[in-house]
Amino acid sequence: MAFEGDDEVLVERLLRTREVQRLRGVKALGLTSLVFLGAEHSRFGHALGTAHVMLRLLERVAHVEAELPAELRVDASARADALAAAMLHDLGHGPFSHLFEEILPGAISHEAWTRRILRDPETEVHAALEAHSEGMAERVAGLLEGRHRLGYLARAVSGALDVDRADYLLRDSHMTGVRYGLYDLDWLLRALAFAQAPANGEWVLAIDGRKGLPPIESFFLGRQFMYDQVYHHKATRAAEALIRALFVRLSELILQGDEPVRTPVAIRAATHGEEIALGDYLSLDDVRILSCLADWEHAQDPILSDLARRFRARDLPKTLPLPAKDPSVWGRAHARVEQVARDAGLRPDLSVWLDVPHDTPYSEPEGDGPEGLWVRIRHQPLRRLGEASFLLGHLKNARIDRPRLIFPAEVRAEVRSAMQGILL
Repeated sequence: MAFEGDDEVLVERLLRTREVQRLRGVKALGLTSLVFLGAEHSRFGHALGTAHVMLRLLERVAHVEAELPAELRVDASARADALAAAMLHDLGHGPFSHLFEEILPGAISHEAWTRRILRDPETEVHAALEAHSEGMAERVAGLLEGRHRLGYLARAVSGALDVDRADYLLRDSHMTGVRYGLYDLDWLLRALAFAQAPANGEWVLAIDGRKGLPPIESFFLGRQFMYDQVYHHKATRAAEALIRALFVRLSELILQGDEPVRTPVAIRAATHGEEIALGDYLSLDDVRILSCLADWEHAQDPILSDLARRFRARDLPKTLPLPAKDPSVWGRAHARVEQVARDAGLRPDLSVWLDVPHDTPYSEPEGDGPEGLWVRIRHQPLRRLGEASFLLGHLKNARIDRPRLIFPAEVRAEVRSAMQGILL
């Protein structure tokens, strides 16, 4: 589906802004390309893909909106708001995707940065939105916060089934060369219809009929498989641990007054607990940080230099899986490997990590409100998806942990010996 008419005008306006173009330099999957070579795609492509999925969703809404009261149907203004929100939802992402929010001292979420960018009258994207429709920047920011006069549109931007996930599962599967996240988007969209939530009668987009269950089950199962096999891959997590250690050391040097050359202003400000200027934050992308790492590989500080060298040479730490069902083992194993690191003359806080990535494949809220997903089956009461689907009923609100130890390759033999009696 191509962008046409007013949609094309809006998309072209937004594409011409510096803030949207910046997303070309932010990889969608952070460090995952160290494992899956094709994972070089950017947040820019994902932004356009999410906007495309929103147009397809709006087409489906137009097909079934006769059930809605006239005032709850999508008009030109709501359509533009939804399209812009879908396209701009990732504006605030920093380098290395979600990892940057964890390693930057005192960092705020990328969602908060996105809203700040939209609301700042000095940004080009704010001006583009206001040029399209007065007050649009605030409406789009509100929609991204889950507030809009059409609640079902806000949930389509960020909810249990939203256009963001609908795009990235297919895109990430294609670019990484795996098939785990593939599902039938056409079938899923055709299975959407309107219903009223039992609690307050608010109109929601629901799965229509039993024929709609297979595509939505495939969607959530694909999401689980992508987390298990791609997003939480052990080598990706090891690379992220290396970057975490590097930024810890970088912060120590900044606070000691030994700041390495070419340290970005935003990182310096965050380390000192100062507010980061929006322009300084927007100057950061993957290319900028990778360039800094190339310089820091030759830093005078041997720890920073070594960490940068290891990352740039893909000399990644090793990992050891831990029993997911026995957390009592995790602490003992971690302490044992930390001692191995000390004995080898290493700093445990910069070389050993207890890594417990986790995910909830399908979350379902309590109560009968509009949040979450509903299934509409003819001649039956409206039911939660977890009640209508045998598969998702078993996955509902189940947390899956993937614990592992991460440690330097040079102490691998010692770690294996230390785990005797605990794991081996």
